[in-house]
Amino acid sequence: MAYRETEKMRLRKAGIRQRIFDCAYHRVSQGGFRNASINLVAEDAGVATGSVYRHFESKAELFAEVFREATQIELDKVESALTGQEPALVRLERAIRQFAERALRGPVMAWSLIAEPVDPLVEEERLNYRRSYAEFFERVILEGIEAGTLPPQDAHLSATCLVGALAESLVGPLSPQQQGPVQMPPVGDQSRQKVLIEPIIDFCMQGVSGQRR
Repeated sequence: MAYRETEKMRLRKAGIRQRIFDCAYHRVSQGGFRNASINLVAEDAGVATGSVYRHFESKAELFAEVFREATQIELDKVESALTGQEPALVRLERAIRQFAERALRGPVMAWSLIAEPVDPLVEEERLNYRRSYAEFFERVILEGIEAGTLPPQDAHLSATCLVGALAESLVGPLSPQQQGPVQMPPVGDQSRQKVLIEPIIDFCMQGVSGQRR
């Protein structure tokens, strides 16, 4: 007779898998992917190392799932910021500001998502992440062009440039070297807004509107 997995066993396995995932996610959020070795994740989850590989084919697969979960949260936030009846430029500014502020509030996870060296499978997820942002921005830019509030332009190219500018401008401030004892003032501090976030927004808005804020 063929073995049939009971519902109790299925739930137990699902619970172990979720616990492994949660421990990996926590380690990445606290120290990046470099801080989430399989041995440490297994120890945190209270399972043997081999058990991790029974639920995830490889470390790269586990990391890719962590990456997808973390980026979906960020994508949902930006998509929400881009939604509304305001002019396209207002919504773009709101989304870019939120992206930058959230990144600076959680620099470790943001660095992991934007720039930390990762396995090719995770890098593929990163490309999808950036592509999704570009698609959101492109949609709003096209709406602005159609409404006459933004000048004619290649919306796809402009959106891609926005994503690139955002990512590259934050790489330095988010890098582990900047996360030591000497840090910039908190996000709510006006000096931080002035020296980092506002210039990023100015650059992006001027790029799509052709006008200074």
